[in-house]
Amino acid sequence: MSDTRRRVKVYTLNEDRQWDDRGTGHVSSTFVERLRGISLLVRAESDGSLLLESKISPNTAYQKQQDTLIVWSEADNYDLALSFQEKAGCDEIWERICQVQGRDPALDITQDPIDESEEERFEEIPETSHLVELPPCEQGRLEEIADLVTSVLSSPIRREKLALALMTEGYIKKLLGLFRVCEEVDNREGLHHLYEIVRGVLFLNKAALFEVMFSDDCIMDVVGCLEYDPALVQPKRHREFLTKTAKFKEVIPITDSELRQKIHQTYRVQYIQDIILPTPSVFEENFLSTLTSFIFFNKVEIVSMLQEDEKFLTEVFAQLTDDATEDSKRRELVNFVKEFCAFSQTLQPQNRDAFFKTLANLGILPALEIVMGMDDLQVRAAATDIFSYLVEFSPSMVREFVMQEPQQTDDDVLLINVVIKQMICDSDPELGGAVQLMGLLRTLIDPENMLASTNKTEKTEFLSFFYKYCMHVLTAPLLANTAHDKNSKGELGNNFQTAQLLALILELLTFCVEHHTYHIKTYIMNKDLLRRVLVLMNSKHTFLALCALRFMRRIIGLKDEYYNRYIIKGNLFEPVINALLDNGTRYNLLNSAIIELFEFIKVEDIKSLIAHIVDNFYKALESIEYVQTFKGLKGRYEQEKDRQSQRLNSSFLNCRYRRDARSLDEDEELWFNDDDDDDDGEAVEKRMGDDFSDSYGKYMEAKKGKLYSLTTALVGLVDYPDDEDEEEDDEEEDQSPRKRPRLSS
Repeated sequence: MSDTRRRVKVYTLNEDRQWDDRGTGHVSSTFVERLRGISLLVRAESDGSLLLESKISPNTAYQKQQDTLIVWSEADNYDLALSFQEKAGCDEIWERICQVQGRDPALDITQDPIDESEEERFEEIPETSHLVELPPCEQGRLEEIADLVTSVLSSPIRREKLALALMTEGYIKKLLGLFRVCEEVDNREGLHHLYEIVRGVLFLNKAALFEVMFSDDCIMDVVGCLEYDPALVQPKRHREFLTKTAKFKEVIPITDSELRQKIHQTYRVQYIQDIILPTPSVFEENFLSTLTSFIFFNKVEIVSMLQEDEKFLTEVFAQLTDDATEDSKRRELVNFVKEFCAFSQTLQPQNRDAFFKTLANLGILPALEIVMGMDDLQVRAAATDIFSYLVEFSPSMVREFVMQEPQQTDDDVLLINVVIKQMICDSDPELGGAVQLMGLLRTLIDPENMLASTNKTEKTEFLSFFYKYCMHVLTAPLLANTAHDKNSKGELGNNFQTAQLLALILELLTFCVEHHTYHIKTYIMNKDLLRRVLVLMNSKHTFLALCALRFMRRIIGLKDEYYNRYIIKGNLFEPVINALLDNGTRYNLLNSAIIELFEFIKVEDIKSLIAHIVDNFYKALESIEYVQTFKGLKGRYEQEKDRQSQRLNSSFLNCRYRRDARSLDEDEELWFNDDDDDDDGEAVEKRMGDDFSDSYGKYMEAKKGKLYSLTTALVGLVDYPDDEDEEEDDEEEDQSPRKRPRLSS
């Protein structure tokens, strides 16, 4: 089993026409009694389990591709592939397959696939027509060749026969030689025919033909043929782009010539697929499936070869973090790592896991910590893309690195703080980079992807770390823009970019309220954060005022009495009600969101908040009659008052009844003696009733006098016509009553 010649990877083609890696093992060909024939067996190198057991059927079409691949179909829509580590092993198994089927190992295909719809016709074809007869490769016969190639595309059998003919006669190289002649004499008609021929040959979808066409000495001529599309007035200049505009940059010299050739080939073939070839129609969508597989396996091979060259990657990261490295060189290095990570997305999960672990061992995260803090915008943008690959792959790996950073290090250079500062300092007017970074931060602080099963302390440890070392950096812009000397009408939220940034920060804080319990609650209480956030209700930017309101709505939605007491003590409904009154009769999203907040409190019957709102704000709100929300709050308040009164009266009557009762026997007397201990509870209950009555008395006095006055020096909101398009997060399950149509002020 140690023979590397027999070491293979097993692939299956999924429904999305992508290759799934089923594992690595060692292949053998042996007689299997159960299958009654010679079969291919692959046993996993990790545990010896059977990865593949496939009988070599006499009628199955096997194809050998790229010297190290054998591909075949076992059933409808079930394609298999063996990718060999060494060419010798592939040749050995290929000879065994050909021996079983009685075929010539020199060919790269063992059968002519038979389409079921053409099976009867195929039986009528005489044996003498095994291959398509190709016209002589001459300028005068190009039209005839083009017609032949395009005519066979609709027939799977004829496509196979034409492919065999093109391979056996070395016809492709003859055609490309003819292209050079036609281009020298400017034979446009012949060049247009060659375009049709080469395009048709690509649509034959044969790996053996691709090997010839994409070789170093042929590929640029293939690209040249594809420049002369008859539909274009002037030919495209694809070769000029590939040879002059597109530059191959070796950030670190690649000594492996095979690797360099593979990189060149993959880039050019990808260019042919993405840029030169037209988007295939619905009838042609499977014609280039082998081309997609060709590119896929090339990328897998490139990543594997680079990954195994530890000296190369070590040098990349050493230069990336070296202070002496020139800015232009560092930019190329970062772009290389970014492209390297992008290529890794073609790998299967287990291989991608090994890939990112290799990068982690080489120091990718410390390197990112350095380059993300640099002034070069291009370097920072590329580093952000690399960071996103790492976070998407394993948030836990990033969290583990962050928590292992030396605590004596200045908070400013911690990786997460570097990310937060880059988000805050994004120079893009639309904050595209900040939005991306905010999403990555949310992933890192999301308890849902923290490994509770293997490490029960990850959530506690990381959140404690984040709130201790990072939260103050995240909230700094918010606190700075809501300080008392900056909350005036003239200064708050005038800068649209600043308003967008504050909205992003509030979105992240709202996420924390929903998903972090103890940590965010402690932070809000200690920093009086909700009061500072509600200053933004004064902003002229409606979306920012809505973000502030959403933050409060999430807090109230938790129905946590600690939060409720904090809101009551700080009189934090005042800025919300001021915003509602300043909004006037405008029928917009801000109005609806505020009404929904109070409707939630009413429906959920949050008694402490209802009493606070009615006691302090009802006089200002009672004139709002287009919804019944505030009258409903008053009704809840009165109901609770009545219940408390009834409870007090009931307690009083029960006490009198017990004193006037008949003489008690000994057991009953003991029972009532024990019950006397409850008098303290009744006294407490009575005191609560008295307090409630006092509050209600004050409320009645407020109706007669002017106990409460609202601040009016606040920013008026613009009635934006597209308010309905704002975010709908504030609309919860309980919808507020429908408003009566009315004129806006």
